[in-house]
Amino acid sequence: MSEGIFTLDAEVRTDLGKGASRRLRHDDKVPAVLYGLGKEAVSLTLSHNKVFQAQEFEAFYSHVLTLNVDGKKVEAVVKDMQRHPFKPRVTHLDFLRVDAKQALQTNVPLHFVNEDKAESIKTHGGHAEHHMVDVEISCLPADLPEFIEVDVTNVELGQTLHLSDIVLPEGVTSVELAKGEDHDLAVVTVKTAKGPSVESDEDDAEGEEAAAE
Repeated sequence: MSEGIFTLDAEVRTDLGKGASRRLRHDDKVPAVLYGLGKEAVSLTLSHNKVFQAQEFEAFYSHVLTLNVDGKKVEAVVKDMQRHPFKPRVTHLDFLRVDAKQALQTNVPLHFVNEDKAESIKTHGGHAEHHMVDVEISCLPADLPEFIEVDVTNVELGQTLHLSDIVLPEGVTSVELAKGEDHDLAVVTVKTAKGPSVESDEDDAEGEEAAAE
């Protein structure tokens, strides 16, 4: 993966408002805002082509990016991205400034692994139901993982893994779990695959007999 996707050139913009944003998008530019660390928010403009290429990589959303803002380097993470409802277009970006010495809070994707090796799925016909696709974490920028793995190997039929069951990298904590035991959210459940019920089979048989008569 090219490190170039983690570096974006940006320009400070002063022409604000919906009309200005429409003009930017017409010129293949993406309006954005940079905020955080107690500093004033700054409106930016980025190249749509560069942004669109970068956002196709999952790591783009969980990596400390370098923004070259009018020649000055700023470290930031993506906090929000808006897309056109049906066109392959990015319409707006929110960036959060980060400081190497301050913990940041952001969402990183979950990778569910070994589902094909789990006996509950491979042998007993279960299926994994994912309750979340990412998780909010807190860590220093240097400890920010690109993703977190959820190992389903030993999950039994009917069993649910919660946030407290997920092994987080060193230096990384769950934002939800830090709020208390009541926030130990479900992550994945291995459920029994539903088959045709006995009642439905009997109903079908009765219907066939009635039709024959």
